[in-house]
Amino acid sequence: MAKGLQGFSWTMLLLLCAIQELGAWAMHTAVEGPGLGQPGDPALLAGGRVKRGWVWNQFFVVEEYTGTEPLYVGKIHSDSDEGDGSIKYTISGEGAGTIFLIDEITGDIHATERLDREQKTFYTLRAQARDRQTDQLLEPESEFIIKVQDINDSEPRFLGGPYIGSVAELSPIGTSVMQVMASDADDPTYGSSARVVYSVLEGEQHFTVDSKTGVIRTAVADLDRETQDRYEVVIRATDMAGQLGGLSGSTTVTIVVTDVNDNPPRFPQKMYQFSIVETAAVGTAIGRVKAEDSDVGENTDMMYQVKDEEGVEMFKVTTDSNTQEAVITVQKPLDYESKKVHTVVVEALNKFVDPRFVDLGTFRDQTIVRVSVLDVDEPPEFRPPSNLMEVQEDVHIGSVVGVVTALDPDTANHPVRYAIDRSTDAERIFDIDANTGAIVTGKVLDRETAGWHNITVLAMEADNHSQVSRASLRIRILDVNDNPPELATPYEAAVCEDAKPGQLIQTISVVDRDEPQSGHHFYFTLAPEATNNHHFSLLDIKDNTAAVHTQRMGFNRQEQDVYLLPILVVDNGPPALSSTGTLTIRVCGCDSNGAIQSCNSTAYVVSATLSPGALIALLVCILILVVLVLLILTLKRHHKSHLTSEDDEDMRDNVIKYNDEGGGEQDTEAYDMSALRSLYDFSEIKGGDGGGGPGEGGPSRNSASALHALPQWVQSPDLDFSVFRDYICKKVEQADEDFSVPPYDSFQTYAFEGSDSPVPSLSSINTWSSGSEQDFSYLGGWGPRFRQLAALYAGRRGEEDSEES
Repeated sequence: MAKGLQGFSWTMLLLLCAIQELGAWAMHTAVEGPGLGQPGDPALLAGGRVKRGWVWNQFFVVEEYTGTEPLYVGKIHSDSDEGDGSIKYTISGEGAGTIFLIDEITGDIHATERLDREQKTFYTLRAQARDRQTDQLLEPESEFIIKVQDINDSEPRFLGGPYIGSVAELSPIGTSVMQVMASDADDPTYGSSARVVYSVLEGEQHFTVDSKTGVIRTAVADLDRETQDRYEVVIRATDMAGQLGGLSGSTTVTIVVTDVNDNPPRFPQKMYQFSIVETAAVGTAIGRVKAEDSDVGENTDMMYQVKDEEGVEMFKVTTDSNTQEAVITVQKPLDYESKKVHTVVVEALNKFVDPRFVDLGTFRDQTIVRVSVLDVDEPPEFRPPSNLMEVQEDVHIGSVVGVVTALDPDTANHPVRYAIDRSTDAERIFDIDANTGAIVTGKVLDRETAGWHNITVLAMEADNHSQVSRASLRIRILDVNDNPPELATPYEAAVCEDAKPGQLIQTISVVDRDEPQSGHHFYFTLAPEATNNHHFSLLDIKDNTAAVHTQRMGFNRQEQDVYLLPILVVDNGPPALSSTGTLTIRVCGCDSNGAIQSCNSTAYVVSATLSPGALIALLVCILILVVLVLLILTLKRHHKSHLTSEDDEDMRDNVIKYNDEGGGEQDTEAYDMSALRSLYDFSEIKGGDGGGGPGEGGPSRNSASALHALPQWVQSPDLDFSVFRDYICKKVEQADEDFSVPPYDSFQTYAFEGSDSPVPSLSSINTWSSGSEQDFSYLGGWGPRFRQLAALYAGRRGEEDSEES
């Protein structure tokens, strides 16, 4: 009995939950009775009218209905409906009239289209009950919902693909790789349509998947990247909790096996052989070796090192970070004659070691590298490599400075020849014996000019001069006492006129270009030419300085204002050298405190002789002055001759050209006749045919002499043109001889007017002849323009007639 009650209770509980889930409770509203006022009238409700309400079932519709007839959804009904057809039922809202249709009389609702819950889960509509006659609402509108009931019509889908995961090789069993998730569009709250479980379709030998969470894990512990570096695993998702009839979907998951440092480096060979010439410079690469590693990435980073002592001394191994190769280079010079073959042990080890896999073995490997040294013809070698020699500066030319030695290191031991690189000894101060290597002096040495010499000595094989070696040699010039001491500066001192005896005037010091090993020591005394000096004294202070004092009282500038005191300085040798310097002492006027006021500049020389240097300078100055004077005189003479030549040549330009007839004899201002007279000399031209000889009257003689200098054209066969011809020939000859004068090709003829003029000549040049019978009366008929000319010639003719009479 209890079990029956308990089963009944569970049945009721499930029924109530379903009703609450579906919203299937009936709704009631107040309506008016038949024939009464409007629904919801407060007066009707207060008067105790009977309450009316809607009566219908909860509505569901199954999705994906495939029947041919409309699907019955449900029925709406008002409790006021008496079944006489007076009430008309209508619906409005989502899908009303299209998806959902209602029978106006019975209130039955049908679905006319195929529904999909995954697109829309429910529809909200409103129901109305109207009077068929008046179309008035008999009940207030009531809202109701039609839910689309889910069926299992959607398979699970993997929306996060493509899936790519990774797991380190040699990971333990159960290591999580990644998680995949599938989604189902069915209703998760209704049945098991959306309950998804996972399984492995392909790759289950190496991986598993959690059926509920979709987490993929390793199924084995020996995943090896070097064997297989990736796996393709197919995961399936099934709804309905995996029950029979459930839908499923699948995806492919790519799992990459990542590398760990589980493989040590290994050399492919246990021995490598290389060869290199013995002249290879330090740092030259001999060869490369590489250890192989099956790992990838930083797990293949190598370090190489030399393990044996001999190899460490002679060779160096570095790692090429790009190729992970060992680069073997020369660390010390090789010598074929000393050792022909070198053996080097090279070790390779991983830079990053994983302590988890140390038990797999040692992560290093070794190989042997044999290096063969090849013999080459080497240049000679200097032995011993001393690069310093010393020689005194006073040695004679050809003296031996030192000897250099070089030997051929090859087994053939060729003879060696020596030379000096002249680019380091351009002045040829030193020479070298080509056979012995003895270095000798080639010029006089002077330590004060050059105390050190740096030269380069060449050593070469006698039969192969291309095999040359070089050695730098420093030669130090040792000092000898070959320079006399000199006064440090041209000393000048001043002494007051009222100076007292023993007064200090000047302290002097000297310089010496030599550098004796024992140091300088100088001795001071007055020069022999100053032995008669009674004005000043010299005191040697014994510290390479001397002091000059006055020896008498009082000096007079008017008598002597300058004293030149010669001082003899001697060094300590050997040999002892000396020189004489002059101290200039001026007599000055001083005040009572001894301060100098003024000094005269007149010099009184104690020693009347001049030094050879002063005489040479004076002669040079005089010679320069003489040369300047001669140069100035030469330039002036050359300039004068050039001007004279130009004046002679420019006479041809003094030609006066005119193109009119002139104004007659009385027109004396039209032209400068002196310019024409200065060009030619017509002294040889005599009088014309018209008389006027030397026996005739004075006026005719004067007129003829005045016209002798003028060129004139007289039609006489006896006229001589030799003057013109000689002048032109002279000028042509001068032009031919002087190549600096440009050519003058213009030649103009003057002194005649031409010929064949229709009008007789009007020139008055021929009118000087008193014997002329020419009549000018016809000029009066030429018109007004010649009236003045006719008057002039007619008047002239009358005067001549009166004179003759």
